[in-house]
Amino acid sequence: MPLRVIAFDADDTLWVNEPYFRDTEKALYALMQDHFPEDVVNEILFKVEIDNLPLYGYGIKGFMLSMIEAVIQLSGQALPITFIEQILLLGKNMLDKPVELLDDVEEILAALQGRYRLILATKGDLLDQQRKLMKSGLGKYFHHIEVMIDKRESDYQSLMTRLDIEPSEFMMVGNSLKSDIVPVLALGGHAVHVPFHTTWLHERMEDIPKHGKFRELHRLKGLLHML
Repeated sequence: MPLRVIAFDADDTLWVNEPYFRDTEKALYALMQDHFPEDVVNEILFKVEIDNLPLYGYGIKGFMLSMIEAVIQLSGQALPITFIEQILLLGKNMLDKPVELLDDVEEILAALQGRYRLILATKGDLLDQQRKLMKSGLGKYFHHIEVMIDKRESDYQSLMTRLDIEPSEFMMVGNSLKSDIVPVLALGGHAVHVPFHTTWLHERMEDIPKHGKFRELHRLKGLLHML
């Protein structure tokens, strides 16, 4: 079947996201440097984040709560309340960040809009993703917006069912092999990986898929030449 739908991941595919999390982690390390080594804070924070994913999902708000919980675990509740206030401020600063589009994004979406149904398929906090989409000015290019709780095979299958398409008619474009590529290929869809220079540890995969419907591009603009 011919390709009908192209779905784009949002964070670190269309606009900058992960560097803001890493910068906030560095700010947390600086806040705690007189009390705990950076590697200890990093280890505890990552564990708390992963443990909390089933409760909070992905996004800044869950990250804020995980930072607070990690600090409480480390300190045994001995640190002053001002530390919690500063962590909340770090999270609010993340929510106020501008939306910085990656290179050529709007040009690419404009070129593809009349040829395919374009979908935004991202995961995270609904309110925050809606905020970023509004700030980006990209909403006009998308036929459908899907903010997913997670990006497993079942989540993509549900999306394709709602769109009334077969996997062979669907292409996913994103920066995460784990979330954007592998589940779609497993269903029989097409997938295009556009790596970003910063990737959260939880999303990293070492093995590049070997699949006839998989492509890797160094830049998103290569999608126009590929299609």
